[in-house]
Amino acid sequence: MKDVLVLRLSALGDVIHTIPAVAGLRNAHPHARIRWVVEAPYRELVEIVAGVEAVPVRLKKRELSLQAMKGSDTAIDFQGLIKSAALAWLSGAKRRIGFDRHAIREKPALLFTNDKVHVDTTKHVIEQNLQLAGVAYTEGHWRAYPTEVAGFGGDIVLLPGAGKPNKLWPVERFRELAQRLGPRALVVWGPGERELAEAIGARMAPPTNLRELAWLLAHAQLVIGADTGPLHLAEALGTKVVGLYGPTDPRRNGPYRQLHHVVERYRTTKWMESISVEEVMTLVDKVSAE
Repeated sequence: MKDVLVLRLSALGDVIHTIPAVAGLRNAHPHARIRWVVEAPYRELVEIVAGVEAVPVRLKKRELSLQAMKGSDTAIDFQGLIKSAALAWLSGAKRRIGFDRHAIREKPALLFTNDKVHVDTTKHVIEQNLQLAGVAYTEGHWRAYPTEVAGFGGDIVLLPGAGKPNKLWPVERFRELAQRLGPRALVVWGPGERELAEAIGARMAPPTNLRELAWLLAHAQLVIGADTGPLHLAEALGTKVVGLYGPTDPRRNGPYRQLHHVVERYRTTKWMESISVEEVMTLVDKVSAE
């Protein structure tokens, strides 16, 4: 591989799960040019942590430069969607690597790839991405990323938000958890989550950009949240986490190096509502003592 185009457009957690594979590509092919097509909000994350050149896009606003994607001999589609596979094809790369039909998310995307890789779908998504790229696990340089948020640090961070409604733990449970944690609890929230965060009734972090969010997570005593990007970012930063999993499988999407730090219902009810505060507190105490 001399010029590699990586495609994983979004979202935060999925980009984080792709970084080890891209870092592995960088290490395995030190003289190759590696570019990553990614949604613009994650440009810094890709360039600083993965250590490769970003090709930012905003597909919802139709901001896309096909010319910036040209020139690669190999394209690797980590997303498995029609839009990502089509971009790989439009880049002109002769070798277009993607998941085979057992792992791909949208079957028509198979039409755009010509090197279809079989991966073990029982494995964590990070390991599936490593298999797709044909590389070994490599740690990212996460500690260089955060920007300080003055007045915080050493908190137990609560992440009430999630990308899908069925991943949300009930706000009243977070409220009770915050009351039991006392002044150590800090609610961290993202765009569109202020009202949800305020409903918990605990100390709240200020609005943050991605670098500031990373600092809060990196300097937390513990981070508690559902299967969401900030939880995976906290885990990647080396912070202890407690994951709350209902509809998603923690064996595939759990905090990669802390899969034993999870309260899950995937193998039973798949309902976040069936996770009790008492269970979470028990795991919080256990993880905090480690």
